[in-house]
Amino acid sequence: MPVTTLDPKPALIVVDLQNGILKLPLAHPAADILARNAELLAEFRRRGLPVVLVNVAGGPAGRNDLGARFPTPSPEWTELAPELDAGAGDHFVTKHARSAFTKTGLDEWLRARAVTQVVITGVATSSGVESTARDAHEQGYNVTVALDAVTDTNGVAHDHTIARIYPRIAETGTTKDILSALADTNRDPQSTF
Repeated sequence: MPVTTLDPKPALIVVDLQNGILKLPLAHPAADILARNAELLAEFRRRGLPVVLVNVAGGPAGRNDLGARFPTPSPEWTELAPELDAGAGDHFVTKHARSAFTKTGLDEWLRARAVTQVVITGVATSSGVESTARDAHEQGYNVTVALDAVTDTNGVAHDHTIARIYPRIAETGTTKDILSALADTNRDPQSTF
């Protein structure tokens, strides 16, 4: 479903745009994804809306068919991309699972700020972003995904998630659509939550 509107108190959740992941081969140029995220971040910050910057620093210990385990990454690998211009007003979440909601206190933090909608961006479309969107949807948030501000290491997985998964759990649109919806809300750009 295309973006129709944004609630009065949306939060922007940027998933795993960190040095180690951005050095991997991605389906879309990292510079383009970072530029679109920077646009969204600037507008959410300008309007005093909550911004959540997420990085991943490990994974769950359970077995999988690939027999792979998430290695303990170096601090440089987990460091957020400088293009995000992380600041003191942002909320930082370090996760050890695919979803930014798993054992991080993110749900409580958002609810304490009366957030009812989340706009999600980042990497990977079919993993961290999808898991975060699924959890947000199941916890009752309205979910919006900025399709031109997400990418994946696997283009087929990216396309599948956009075509088959997101329509069931989220509204989707471009960065421009979301910025337009923000402008249509006539929110006071200086209000804070």
